[in-house]
Amino acid sequence: MEEYAREPCPWRIVDDCGGAFTMGAIGGGVFHAIKGFRNAPVGIQHRLRGSVNAMRIRAPQVGGSFAMWGSLFSTIDCGLVQLRGKEDPWNSISSGALTGAMLAARSGPLAMVGSAMMGGILLALIEGVGILFTRHTAQQFRNAPPFLEDPSQLPRKEGSRAPGYPSSQPYH
Repeated sequence: MEEYAREPCPWRIVDDCGGAFTMGAIGGGVFHAIKGFRNAPVGIQHRLRGSVNAMRIRAPQVGGSFAMWGSLFSTIDCGLVQLRGKEDPWNSISSGALTGAMLAARSGPLAMVGSAMMGGILLALIEGVGILFTRHTAQQFRNAPPFLEDPSQLPRKEGSRAPGYPSSQPYH
């Protein structure tokens, strides 16, 4: 089974920023299309126009917010990998906490602490589920024990006994 290899650090930031923008734009588009449909005046023409209009205006904004989060997270993650010299789940957890704190910095220290805790907890849950999933799927690909043939069918040397059968010789 081939492992998923991530991009090296400078390109990882661009890759994660683009992926986060795409995810935010698609998710925000769906969310705001439904919201625009529900909040539009009665009539299918009005509702469809309201849906498309809300999606057109708000989806890129949500995508941009996701892109900002993704690029800041990746930048901090790459910095921690460089600083610590290893890539492990603690980097992601710390990056989530620091990203949450930095994005809430304009709201004050209390909001920074709350956002840092939420970012760290969220990333800890994601990393924990990833580790559990990896362990669970790794068990499926373990090598099976070698197939043992019926011991009575194996050729025996003179004076030896087949496994599992008592010997006619007394024990010393």
